[in-house]
Amino acid sequence: MEERGSISIHTENIFPIIKKFLYSDHEIFLRELVSNAVDATQKMKRLASIGEYKGDLGELKVVVSVNKDAKTITISDNGIGMTAEEIKKYINQIAFSGASEFVERYKESGGDKNQIIGQFGLGFYSAFMVAERVEIVTKSYQEGAEPAHWTCDGSTEFAIAPAHKETRGTNVILNVAQDSEEFLEPARIKTILEKYCKFLPVAVEFEGDIINNPNPIWTKQPSELTDEDYKSFYKELYPFSEAPLFWIHLNVDYPFNLTGILYFPKIKNDFELQRNKIQLYSRQVFITDEVKDVVPEFLMLLHGVIDSPDIPLNVSRSFLQADSSVKKINTYITKKVADKLNEIFKKDRTAFETSWEDINVFVKYGMLSDDKFYEKAKDFVLLQSVDGKYYTIEEYKALTQANQTDKNDQLVLLYTTDTDKQHAFVEAAQNRGYDVLKLDTMIDSHFIGMLEQKLEKTTLKRVDSETVDKLIERDEAKESVLNDKEKESLKGIYETAIDNKNMMVEVAPMSPDDAPVIITLPEFMRRMKDMSKAGGGGMMFMGDMPDTYNVTINANHSLNQRILNAKEENRPRIARQAYDLALLSQNMLSGASLTAFVKRSFELIDKE
Repeated sequence: MEERGSISIHTENIFPIIKKFLYSDHEIFLRELVSNAVDATQKMKRLASIGEYKGDLGELKVVVSVNKDAKTITISDNGIGMTAEEIKKYINQIAFSGASEFVERYKESGGDKNQIIGQFGLGFYSAFMVAERVEIVTKSYQEGAEPAHWTCDGSTEFAIAPAHKETRGTNVILNVAQDSEEFLEPARIKTILEKYCKFLPVAVEFEGDIINNPNPIWTKQPSELTDEDYKSFYKELYPFSEAPLFWIHLNVDYPFNLTGILYFPKIKNDFELQRNKIQLYSRQVFITDEVKDVVPEFLMLLHGVIDSPDIPLNVSRSFLQADSSVKKINTYITKKVADKLNEIFKKDRTAFETSWEDINVFVKYGMLSDDKFYEKAKDFVLLQSVDGKYYTIEEYKALTQANQTDKNDQLVLLYTTDTDKQHAFVEAAQNRGYDVLKLDTMIDSHFIGMLEQKLEKTTLKRVDSETVDKLIERDEAKESVLNDKEKESLKGIYETAIDNKNMMVEVAPMSPDDAPVIITLPEFMRRMKDMSKAGGGGMMFMGDMPDTYNVTINANHSLNQRILNAKEENRPRIARQAYDLALLSQNMLSGASLTAFVKRSFELIDKE
């Protein structure tokens, strides 16, 4: 005999709100229903294991099927099933109250769907996002239980009647609404199952194929796994990616539950392309790859899987960020990553150095964004010299202390951002016995500033920011072969020849072996321009300012002495040629100036 009734709730029009709220994400109905079927199946397995069920379990699996002609999607399991009374309790009362609570939260948020996650917890009633009518045909595992058939059309009215079903378990039948007929396409269903159900702990069958891996390696103990297991799983997650460098197996059950595997990919300089590669699961159900609230910002560069039932998923995003479990997980993951890197560094430094090109951006990014990570990473972050050797910060300070400390007792670390363009400056520094670091990644401009803040009495200068004598200032002064009057005259000749107010000319005594003209961009000016380009430090106005260079004329170079001795009409021409050569050495000569330089060069050769 059929029984009809009404679900007692205080919220009207609950189904239109559910459907409207998650319209762009309504594919998650399948995740919810398959997850429910998996839960029912696992409960059946548990009952058998403790002796509460003596019958034949059979092959435990969930089957999803589509009937385009009947316009139905069916999710079937052979789990514990339900009696008619249990349907009233679990579907009409408990499940509906959960959906009702969701709607209340939705109303409290002012209808702002960005303030509600809502992707998990809607449970059974998410079916009405795609169905105009939902049916349940179920039979309980309990001996003598009668099958039942529940029907609801999305209103608060339902009907329960006896059913014909010989085997235990539940069939949930969705009569798909006209505006959701895309879900009657098998390819669409398969895509959703592969996205959300790929690692569910019970076999999920679709069109005769098992589409999931019920025993992913993060559910196993590290002692059970080989390196090949980890590499194969990475290939399963990211079939088109290069093999990872190394990985961390997460496994903790106190003070929160967390399992997973994080892989270190080859990052290099394209780290913006690497994001959204960590997948978040809850009991092997895929939730999202937007894990910024769970994983520290810099760890978003990693790949892999995190699985935790302790991450709240049906509350507002602001609550998620403040949740104590999330904060503890965040801290735990940071510590595990730092510890793993330190372990590799200590165990096999050669291998660590070999990987450095691929992970240095990641390590530096972590040091910049997380003080706790910095404290651990400062002992294994590497500085690379232009000769290819690697040093820890303390090792490098010890290497350069004696020869690169200036008159103010400041340790000056020299670096290049482009060994080709700045080659002449690097060579000049090396000829003085200085060491030069290679800091050429996209994050190094920020890393340099951080080092200056963190390290006592230490400053960093790019090799082309000053002439080599001024990079590390000493008390000793070089003697000039020119007197003050000759210096002033030489300066005037060059200023006339250059004729550019953004080129600040000075004459200084240098080694006769140094270039006759050296062009440098002051460290402070270059850093301010870098900041303005990045929109930092309130220096936006500097982005429109032209570069102001220092042009240092070597008073002790024979060419400049020759200019002073040349005929007056020839002096600016020779000075301009020397200046253009300095520009050319830094790839700063182009257009009409380059054409004039080439023409002048041929004329000078022809006169010789």
